[in-house]
Amino acid sequence: MEREGKYIYCIIGTGEEKNLGPIGIGGRNDEVTTCCYQDIGMVISNHPFVRLAVNRRNTVAHETVVERVMEEFSVLPVRFCTLATDVEEIRDLLAARYREFKDLLEDMDRKIELNIKGLWKNMEMTYQEITEENKEIKRLKEEIGKNMGKVSLQTKMSIGTLVENALSEKKKKEMDHIIETFGATAATHKRNSTIGDEMFMNAAFLIDKGREKEFDDRINELSEKYEDRIKFIYAGPFPPYNFANITIYPEEGRSFRHHAFNR
Repeated sequence: MEREGKYIYCIIGTGEEKNLGPIGIGGRNDEVTTCCYQDIGMVISNHPFVRLAVNRRNTVAHETVVERVMEEFSVLPVRFCTLATDVEEIRDLLAARYREFKDLLEDMDRKIELNIKGLWKNMEMTYQEITEENKEIKRLKEEIGKNMGKVSLQTKMSIGTLVENALSEKKKKEMDHIIETFGATAATHKRNSTIGDEMFMNAAFLIDKGREKEFDDRINELSEKYEDRIKFIYAGPFPPYNFANITIYPEEGRSFRHHAFNR
């Protein structure tokens, strides 16, 4: 029989023992409760002390609990698949890192995360812009046009490298411009990796809950302004995964276990 442990979802600012219902990860309808030390607590549920598979069902179950808690509290998300042996170990951890968690909770108080991806709609037009903006690329392409079939492999490779570098620079400039439009609306932001040539922006923004409408209005204005050129994918609100995703005992051999999970 597998040993039971305590699965940890997030940290919140409360000293009150609460029961959030049978919504625990793992499909067993385990009760999600709090385990507290002074005025901070961890949101937990029972779970076998084994590593969970990183699949959609499990990751969604984890996020669902954190987002349910976020309806009532400011949260510090804890990384997917973090398990403790028992409540005593959890209270010991809260006591040992009390000041750290308390300060982070104050930083994240009434904060939410909003995510924006930006994709160019017409890559043919984007590459044409790159050609017009870069004299060397334009010169080499004109040379190819005049000498079809007689252009060296080195010249073709040079163009490929120049275009790749120019595309990266254009992505950065475009993202810089979009981020600047939000000004002081966001407390801070984080740039994440993009995928493919079309995506030039993948950013997370940390904002105060009271400014969500202002942020919504800004993204709507941008969508209208760049309707023919850019597709924006706007998602949230989320817990501040990009700004306070807590790792507990990352060292091997500790009784707490975690498994890296990238959203």
